[in-house]
Amino acid sequence: QVQLVESGGGSVQVGGSLRLSCELSRSGYSEFVMGWFRQAPGKEREGVAAIDSDGDTRYSDSVKGRFTISQDNYKNTLYLQMNNLTNEDTAMYYCAAGGGSYITTMHRPLNRQEYAYWGQGTQVTVSS
Repeated sequence: QVQLVESGGGSVQVGGSLRLSCELSRSGYSEFVMGWFRQAPGKEREGVAAIDSDGDTRYSDSVKGRFTISQDNYKNTLYLQMNNLTNEDTAMYYCAAGGGSYITTMHRPLNRQEYAYWGQGTQVTVSS
């Protein structure tokens, strides 16, 4: 059984920063490509960033240059550093695991259908 638990969400002003964490409950972290997704009210869940066991990463255009995905394999923890936040970043953020070990083996690394395991989410609210 794989369990993912997110933390680190909260309220922040425009231009501020937050770091999200996601703890994976089982070992064998390198077995998965890990991803961050977000879903705003009334919108589809969209992929934000992904990382694989080699450290290869992918970002959506909307967050490229502002967000950084990373992982600590010893702590079984995934991170999302979010800088220069805007109102459009307000959403529930989810971490996910799936798709083998390497991004290059995925058809669409930022598509939710590539991921089998999901956390419960953590809310990020950005206000002016």
